[in-house]
Amino acid sequence: MRPTGSGGGAEPGSAPSPAPLSLLRRVVFGVAAGLVFVVLLGLGTWQVQRRTWKLDLIARVDARVHAPAVPAPGPAEWPRIGPDDAYRHVWLSGTFLHDRETLVQAVTERGGGFWVLTPLRRPDGSLVLVNRGFVPGANRDPATRQAGLVAGETRVTGLLRLTEPGGAFLRANDPKDGRWYSRDVAAIAAARGLTDVAPYFVDADATPNPGGLPVGGLTVIAFPNSHLVYALTWYGMALMLAGAVFYILRGGLAKDWVSKGREPFGG
Repeated sequence: MRPTGSGGGAEPGSAPSPAPLSLLRRVVFGVAAGLVFVVLLGLGTWQVQRRTWKLDLIARVDARVHAPAVPAPGPAEWPRIGPDDAYRHVWLSGTFLHDRETLVQAVTERGGGFWVLTPLRRPDGSLVLVNRGFVPGANRDPATRQAGLVAGETRVTGLLRLTEPGGAFLRANDPKDGRWYSRDVAAIAAARGLTDVAPYFVDADATPNPGGLPVGGLTVIAFPNSHLVYALTWYGMALMLAGAVFYILRGGLAKDWVSKGREPFGG
């Protein structure tokens, strides 16, 4: 007869006990979870910082838009034009070169059509592209809006905009065929044979043009600001991870393993 005592041998047919790695597994799991927790907290904090930066940007742009109009930068200032100049409220005067206008495809609150970009020659001889506003497709031909082709000295007030090189999403500008999807100042100037052109353009305000076209004042100023949602998401994931780790290391799974006759984590 085989002894029935409580000696150390395993019963025939019983599964061997897992290797005693409980402490090692706990340490490895805890370190890995801790690293992920730190990364999630870092991502949440980064989004909080991005939100602060975005709110400051919105405030600065709003201040520029609603400030009194100042003269548009001249040639001496062009090398210093940068992001901090975007949406400055400016004015300029000169004579439009209507025979050099460029149509850029646009989708606005008025539907699809074109922006009319026309060079304005200033008294010093320099040129500034002015986005005079929107025209529907039926009025792309200047002959259909003859009254709006203002002659002689004129004054324009609007917002300074930075050039938009290349084109739009998945749609590259095609100067050769006259297809424009973005207001790329340098490319438009080259295609129209213009020199001494400002590195920016100006969106004209809503002052009505003779005949009603083009329609100005349609500049859309929008800065997506979902950083708070992203921050709460990352922080929430970090909190859930912390709860899961606590549950695994101190609670539920340990009970499940014990109920199956095994030590938790292979101990």
